Amino acid sequence: MVSIIQSTVGNNLQDDYDVTVIGGGILGCAIAYFLSIMTDSSIVVIEQEKNVGLHTSSRNTGKVHAPFYYNPDKKSSTAIHALKGFEMIRRYCNLHKLPFKEDGVIEVALDDRQIDVLHKHAQWARKNGLKDQDVKFLNKDEILQIEPNVKCESALLCFRDASTDYGLINQKLMEDAIKFGCKTSFENKFRSVCSNSNRDANRKMTIIGTVRNITTDYIINAAGGNSLDIAHNADLAREYTDLHFRGEYWIAPQKYINLTKRSIYSVPRHAEYPFLDPHWIIRSDGRCEIGPNAVPVFGPYSYKQYDNLKNAVPKLFESSKIGVLKLLLNKQFLRLLSDEFSSSLFKTSMINRVRRFLPSLNPSDFNQRGRAGIRSLLVDKNGNFVSESLLAENESSLHILNYNSPGATGALPVAANIVKELIQKNIVNSNASRKINSPFVDEFQ
Repeated sequence: MVSIIQSTVGNNLQDDYDVTVIGGGILGCAIAYFLSIMTDSSIVVIEQEKNVGLHTSSRNTGKVHAPFYYNPDKKSSTAIHALKGFEMIRRYCNLHKLPFKEDGVIEVALDDRQIDVLHKHAQWARKNGLKDQDVKFLNKDEILQIEPNVKCESALLCFRDASTDYGLINQKLMEDAIKFGCKTSFENKFRSVCSNSNRDANRKMTIIGTVRNITTDYIINAAGGNSLDIAHNADLAREYTDLHFRGEYWIAPQKYINLTKRSIYSVPRHAEYPFLDPHWIIRSDGRCEIGPNAVPVFGPYSYKQYDNLKNAVPKLFESSKIGVLKLLLNKQFLRLLSDEFSSSLFKTSMINRVRRFLPSLNPSDFNQRGRAGIRSLLVDKNGNFVSESLLAENESSLHILNYNSPGATGALPVAANIVKELIQKNIVNSNASRKINSPFVDEFQ
């Protein structure tokens, strides 16, 4: 179990900073880490929880994704960051002796149409920077030789895929940032921000928090499920709304621990939406799970029914926006929602979606749910899901929106790029001459 990092903002310490990072997920902590090692700015991370990484950053599959199923015409930056993130995460895990298991992943096709999709994904893999030796197309007999319990017509084996523990990485990034001078303010949820118009004020803005207020010159919003609300507070990204989807898991009993050597994905049935079907997951510690699905919920932290219901009224009101209404009138999207609700209510429904390629699974053997995670997806005014992460900014703030899977994989290169741009814009001052022990100094040279 990771230790709790004590808050380093107290009554006797400063409450004004050059830069305030909102959100202690893996992206927020990675940004704080790079700011701490590469600039001489004073930095604070404010986080609503008692510790960092308690939500999406630790509630995921733990996969270090290879960019073979990302359309290069629609997700080019996502693919670039995933490709670079693999190597950066490997270096960081090696430095701190964190789990990083290069176990690969297999995507299976169950019919001729899906075989065509696999061929397309093999092409995308190369366009996205993977090498020929990183991916291998397998026919039915070849997949049986390496995974005899998998039933499919063909498969795509990606060797450049790994498993890790993003919660541990998140924690270590925060610890490293603190070592280099970053401060933290926990259990302090963002409420609003106001400009300091008084000429004698030390800082441009005051962030109003639930526990304490912080004055600052620049805000970086990496608040995950709350990021759009914070952007709206700054009068940015008003043309977007967000929808939240809970990804649920079932933990496989010990009898299935050696069922496969690798995690197994299937070709998505609804490629036009940003969801994958539930898959067979092997985690870095060897545990196996089935999931995730994508169940609509009313809030970014609606893990339980009570949490979901208390957010129902404001979310239903917000969902009356034209973009969401257009999406909810889409019959195909409604069919998808029906499948996802069914997989949440009925265990057999979810397990059977994986039994299509692992027929030896018995739903009655699964008795324990895993830890659910929630992703928050932007919807534009035309009723379309936004395909990639989005940056919204003004002269005093940067807001990172729609940051979803493979967000953890790409967090380090995304954070490094953000800090490099802030240095180039003279928003923060570089301190490149500082002697530090980091595997990423070359990113800024």
